[in-house]
Amino acid sequence: MSLRPTHAWSDLLRWTDAVGLAQLVRERKVSPLELVEAAIERLTVLEPKLHCLASESFERARQQAAGELPAGPFRGVPFLLKDAVQHSEGDPYRHGIGALAGSEWRSSHDTELARRYRAAGFVLLGRTKVPELTMSSTTEPLAYGPAHNPWSLTHSPGGSSGGSAAAVAAGIVPAAHGNDMGGSIRIPASCCGLVGLKPSRDRTSPAPDHGEYWGPLTYEHVITRSVRDSAAVLDATAGTVPGDLHTAPTPARPWSDEVGADPGRLRVGLMLDLPNGGPVDPTCAAAASDAADLLTDLGHAVDEFSATSLTNGAGAAAMSTIIAVGLAGEVAQWEERLSITIDGLEPMPAAMVTAGRAASALDLVRAVDTLAAWSRQIAAACAEVDILISPTMAIAPPLLGTLSGDQPLERAIPGWSAMSGFAIPFDVSGQPAISLPLHWNTDGLPIGVQFVAGYGREDLLFRLAGQLEHARPWTQRRPPLGPH
Repeated sequence: MSLRPTHAWSDLLRWTDAVGLAQLVRERKVSPLELVEAAIERLTVLEPKLHCLASESFERARQQAAGELPAGPFRGVPFLLKDAVQHSEGDPYRHGIGALAGSEWRSSHDTELARRYRAAGFVLLGRTKVPELTMSSTTEPLAYGPAHNPWSLTHSPGGSSGGSAAAVAAGIVPAAHGNDMGGSIRIPASCCGLVGLKPSRDRTSPAPDHGEYWGPLTYEHVITRSVRDSAAVLDATAGTVPGDLHTAPTPARPWSDEVGADPGRLRVGLMLDLPNGGPVDPTCAAAASDAADLLTDLGHAVDEFSATSLTNGAGAAAMSTIIAVGLAGEVAQWEERLSITIDGLEPMPAAMVTAGRAASALDLVRAVDTLAAWSRQIAAACAEVDILISPTMAIAPPLLGTLSGDQPLERAIPGWSAMSGFAIPFDVSGQPAISLPLHWNTDGLPIGVQFVAGYGREDLLFRLAGQLEHARPWTQRRPPLGPH
């Protein structure tokens, strides 16, 4: 039985999640090539509106889909890779850097995570847009132009995985890669009405290119429409390779088995104030409060949680030092690789690279130790509850241009901080955290709610997220963006 070119089938393939599409392939109701062609058609129509792509590899995707794909759990499902940290063999890699806009450089290999995506059966259609050096909470690289939010093309899809989130929210692909160094999976998931899990620290391998990336602050996973997709992709990609410097605890059973399982009666802490002390949009606070009420109705025990227990000014400064050194190292690598001098960076990346170049080895050692102290502080505070909930962001998705790289830093930084302030503590602590699309404001823009568990407890997050998805389904909410 093959794909029928009807409106109903077109709509089905657009909005079915990755697990569901893979099932259609296994049942031979649709072929991998038909899935890939349908996704390419959607990209061709929607990319002029969304501007979510950094590069495309359509012909290679067609050839792979028509050939012998690995017999993985997502065989034939179209997929997009974020243009940051992870490399895909033969594809351009720019990391949003304006100075590389005319470069012909292409990656010589797949990173381990990209290899695992392919082994799972995903077919890579291309790479998604990021802000320059991923140094923004909104995806508006000046050299490449902004990505747009499918819920409102005048608004940001968030960052730094904004290109991936825009593509998933628009129904181009059911899942796309993201990474999270300061909320960069959860922020765009919130802005675009999607599921965005930041796994526990060291849940995936940084091989073969890195021991660590930005110290202990980088996390890799996907942005999806359904909870089961997030769990199933983590099942397919988690784990270390021999020689990795660190490893996360092995789960007791597949995370896919946790979705739909009873989470039990949980102790829940509700945090409505920003740990960094900034203002919180009442709509964002109301979204988290409403989620807390839903949890109470589901039988969980909810109490207030103090944001001040997560605050650490020295830790925040240490985090900046670690990121700055990482950025300076990446720029130096590009300069050595291409025998060029990279200048003309946007103001925030430029300031961070300058700070990174000025830092000493002793500064970095001290920063790592200070960050570790902050991490332990956060973990100890969170140990008082099973789950911590908060708004994902302190503001609604901002209008494009208001926080872009050409804005003065004194104007942009408070907005970026409002977008990332609830997320950053858990990049520091290494705890898994997920943003769920449980609220929309009166303008029709998604407002995410963040749920945080103890280190290594993705199982608990998936149980609770599955319970919430069943109690308040969101997958039928779709942005007003054609084609249909």
